Amino acid sequence: MKRFVSMLTAGLAILSMNLSISAEISQEPLKPGDIFDLEFASYPQVSPDGQKILYMRRSFDVMRDATRVSLWLFDLTTDRHRPLIADFGSYGWPTWNHQGTAIAFVTRERRRHQIQILELTSTRTALVVDLATAPSWLAWSPDDRQIAFIRAEAGSDSSTLYQAPKKPKGAKWASPAKVIDSVRYQFDGRGIVAPDFRHVFVVPSEGGTPTQLTQGDFQHQGPLVWNTNAGLIFSANRSENWALETFAEDLWQVSVNDGTMVSLTNDAGSEFAPALSAGGDPLLFLSASGEQATYRPTTLWLLDRVSGERFQLGADLDVSIESAVFTRRDRSVAVMFDQRGKRVLAEISLSDKVSTLADNIGGTNVGRPYTSGSFDYANGTYAFTLGRADRPAELAVLEKGQLRQLTALNEDVLGRRALGQVEDFVYLSQFDQTPIHGFYVLPPDFDPSQKYPLILEIHGGPHLAYGKHFSAELQLMAAAGYVVFYDNYRGSTSYGEGFALRLKDRYASEEDFADHMSGIDHMIQQGFIDERNLFIAGGSAGGIGTAYAVGLTNRFNAAVAVKPVVNWISKTLTADSYIFQINHQFPGPPWEEFEAYWKRSPLSLVGQMTTPIMLITGEQDRRTPISETEQLYQALKFKGVESVMVRLPGSAHGISGRPSRLLSKVGHTLAWFERFRVSSKGADSEGTPAQPK
Repeated sequence: MKRFVSMLTAGLAILSMNLSISAEISQEPLKPGDIFDLEFASYPQVSPDGQKILYMRRSFDVMRDATRVSLWLFDLTTDRHRPLIADFGSYGWPTWNHQGTAIAFVTRERRRHQIQILELTSTRTALVVDLATAPSWLAWSPDDRQIAFIRAEAGSDSSTLYQAPKKPKGAKWASPAKVIDSVRYQFDGRGIVAPDFRHVFVVPSEGGTPTQLTQGDFQHQGPLVWNTNAGLIFSANRSENWALETFAEDLWQVSVNDGTMVSLTNDAGSEFAPALSAGGDPLLFLSASGEQATYRPTTLWLLDRVSGERFQLGADLDVSIESAVFTRRDRSVAVMFDQRGKRVLAEISLSDKVSTLADNIGGTNVGRPYTSGSFDYANGTYAFTLGRADRPAELAVLEKGQLRQLTALNEDVLGRRALGQVEDFVYLSQFDQTPIHGFYVLPPDFDPSQKYPLILEIHGGPHLAYGKHFSAELQLMAAAGYVVFYDNYRGSTSYGEGFALRLKDRYASEEDFADHMSGIDHMIQQGFIDERNLFIAGGSAGGIGTAYAVGLTNRFNAAVAVKPVVNWISKTLTADSYIFQINHQFPGPPWEEFEAYWKRSPLSLVGQMTTPIMLITGEQDRRTPISETEQLYQALKFKGVESVMVRLPGSAHGISGRPSRLLSKVGHTLAWFERFRVSSKGADSEGTPAQPK
C-alpha cells in the first residue's frame, strides 16, 4: 500500500506539473500489481459553510485482498489536505453536523457495527451506539442533538414444522433443516437469509439507547430527511403485498415523539430520495414508473405540502435523474444525470431553466468504464468526483463556475505508466441504421501502421452505460497488445428513454448483436485491426450478449462469457432478482410465456455454437447463478466445443470486488485469448482464422 500524501497544493497547475515530470520518466505499460496501489475519491460531503470537503478515500489492502476506506478532509480556505481517520479499518456514511464541528460515521468492530462521532477541534472520536447490524443513511437532527439512521431488525422466525427427538448427549447429528416461507429469501452477496426488515431509528448524539420509530414487516429506505426536530421523511412500500411488488414506494413521515406515520404520496410507481427546502416547503423527490419495462427513467418533482400540488422539473431533458438537492437558497435544484456516456452536473431553476455545470463526474468504478460518481452541495460550493479516461476519481470543486481539482491520488503510480489512449466515435447499426456510440482503447505503444488483435467488451445491465472513463481491466488488456472496443448498444442508458427501450422484449437479440458487429466492422475499416484475430468478452448482461453472439456467428477466435444467463426460464426461477424480471422483463411468467423466455436464451442457440468459450462465474452468485454457467458448459462439452469453466470460490456476482479477483478475471481472459490468437503468418497451431456463418 503506497504511503498517503500528507499535504499537497491543489489545482490543475500542480497536476500538470506532475504529469510533465512523469513524462520525463521512462514509462512502462500498466502492470497487474499496480491495481493494489490505485486509490480514488468517493462520497464527497461539503461542510455547512461550504469551506471544507470531507470525502471517503478508497484504496486496496494487498495483504487482506480487500478495499480499505479512510476519511480525509480538504480545507478550501487553507488548501490543507489531511487524514481524519486513515488506519486499517474501514469507514462509511460520513455526515456533517449542522454546526460543521463534528462528523458522524459508521465503522465495524469485529462483528459489531458502530456509529461514532469525530470532533474536529480535538480530532477525538466518541462511541454513540454499538449495534448488531450495520446502520446506514445517517442524518443529524436540526439541533444536532439526535442522529437518525436505518438498520435491519430480524423478523419473526418461520413456524417449526417438525420437532426432532432429543439428541443423546455427545451425539453429532446433521445440521437442522431450514424452513423458508418468505418471498424474498435470498440476496446476492448474502446468500439464504432469515427475514429481516429495515427500520428507522434515532439515538442521542451524545450516546444512548436507540429508539425504533417504524414498525411492521416492511422495508424502509433512505435517505432520511428531518422535518424540523419532530419528524423524519423517507420512502417505503407498506402494502401487505410489498414482497411481490416492484417500484411501488411512497414517501412517508414518522413522528419522532410517538411513531405516528403519515403518507405524503400515494401514486402508482415509486417516489423516493426526498429533500426538503430550508423553509420546510416544497418537498423535492424523485419518481419512477412501475410500468412493465426493464427501463424506467427517474423524474424530478416538487410537492407543495400546503396545497398538495406538484410539478415536474426538467421534463424536456429526456434523462434519468440520479440525485437532486436544493441550492442557492432554494431557488434552484442541483441534479446529476447521465448523458451520452458522461455523468453531468446541472442546475435547474424553479422556472425550469437548465444550466450545465460539469460533464466529467465519474471514476468511482475502477474495474470497467461505467458512468459513476457523486456530488454534494452546501453554501455555494459544489464538490464532486472528477473522472478522466486515464485516472480514477479525484476530488474536485466548482468555485465561481471554474473547476478546481483538489487531489492527485494516483500520480505516484499511473504517472509512471504508459496508458492506452481512449477514443470514441459514432457509427450506424447494420440492423436498422440506429446510431451507436462506440469507444476503443489503444495499446500504449500504438503504431497506426501495424495491425492489432481486437477484443469486443460488452457492458452489463443492459441498462447501464460505458464512457471515456478509467478502466483497470481494459487498460490491462490494452497493455497486453489488444485494441479494446466497447459500445453503448441499444438499451444503454444516457441516450434517452426511446433508445433504452429499443431492447424491450428483445434482449438478447439479433438487434444488439448487430450493434456490436457493426462496430467491429467500422473498427476494421480504420486499417489497424487484424481481422483474423477477433475476440469477445463481457460480464453479466455482457456475458449474455457474448454467449448469444457466438450462437449467431463464428467470426470470433474465442469468447469469454463472465457470469452469463443462458436460460431465462431457469434463471428467473432460481435467482434473487426473479420478481423484478418476471414483472418487468417479460410479458408474463415463464410457464405462460415459455417461447418469450427461450427465444432470448443463448442456450437456444447452442446447436450453432462452435467458438471456443471460457465461462467465469462466482460459486456464490445468486444474481446469475452458477447453474446457468454449468448448463452451457455441459451442453458445449456434450457437443464437443472447446470450452473451460472457471469457478471462483466464495465469490458472489461482483467478482471484481476484491483486487485479486479482478486480476484473475483479466488474467484468465487474456490467457484464453492467447491460446487462439492467430500468428502474424496467418495461422497457428489452433488452425485457420474463423469465418462468418
